[in-house]
Amino acid sequence: MWKEKFIQYLRVEKNYSSLTEISYLEDLTQFEEFIIGEKGKDNAFDPLLTDSDDIRVWMSYLMEQGIKPRSVNRKLSAVKSFYRYLKKKGVITQNPAEAVKGPKVAKKLPSFVNDPEMTKVIDDPLEYSNDFRGYRDRFLIELLYLTGMRRAELIALKDADIDFSACTLRVTGKRNKQRIIPFSDATKAKIKEYIAVRDAEIENKSPFLFVKEDGEPLYPKLVYNVIHNHLNSIPTLAKKSPHVLRHSFATEMLNNGAEINAVKELLGHSSLASTEVYTHVTFEELKKAYQYAHPRAKK
Repeated sequence: MWKEKFIQYLRVEKNYSSLTEISYLEDLTQFEEFIIGEKGKDNAFDPLLTDSDDIRVWMSYLMEQGIKPRSVNRKLSAVKSFYRYLKKKGVITQNPAEAVKGPKVAKKLPSFVNDPEMTKVIDDPLEYSNDFRGYRDRFLIELLYLTGMRRAELIALKDADIDFSACTLRVTGKRNKQRIIPFSDATKAKIKEYIAVRDAEIENKSPFLFVKEDGEPLYPKLVYNVIHNHLNSIPTLAKKSPHVLRHSFATEMLNNGAEINAVKELLGHSSLASTEVYTHVTFEELKKAYQYAHPRAKK
């Protein structure tokens, strides 16, 4: 009875989709059937008689059946939502699922491009059209790789954000938080060269550094398509999004001896934990190098 009322609550008050309803219903039905079997009852499920240990035993059973941690966590989320609903309705006074933690899900390591491959993408003249758009696309990719900026940060970048005397960019990140990214003299020359080409080719002037052929600023999908199309030349790359260039920047910085706190500041991460994922990437690369190079590593 309470299970059906909960599903109705999801539909009417929470406005969940029919697919989500079906998913919740299946997960809760599996949970009820397991508890009934464990308690030795024939056809009754009483939420008042279920405790945290019952839920943990159910989760262990799911893991033993080969259910992946991500799926177990999804099922646990459905059970937690159900018991929160029962507590809200006054059916129970204590939520047995509240303190139950799901299994840890292994974090996927971010996709990245190593420097030799990135150099081929940037420097191959056959990759780009022989006009302003081709020139812009090439420099756009290179600047993302050189700075680790986010796509939105690059789109918002204006000429006024460039300090050529100090060789720095003022970048506005998430929650309008600004940070300063340094660049080299070689990059300064490339920025100035790009601006000269842009100003000579584009009639409609704009405060934005990167623009379309009509002088209007870029938009997210355009930037995504540019990067995706050019990273397609690397068939082994799992993902081909703008964020891959950010991952590549961070990975190369750490691989070449940069301090993790410095990389954190350059990326604009609020927490060091967000940056630490790249140390796992570099460690995986170290393991590969060891297994490839050491004569007894494969024996």
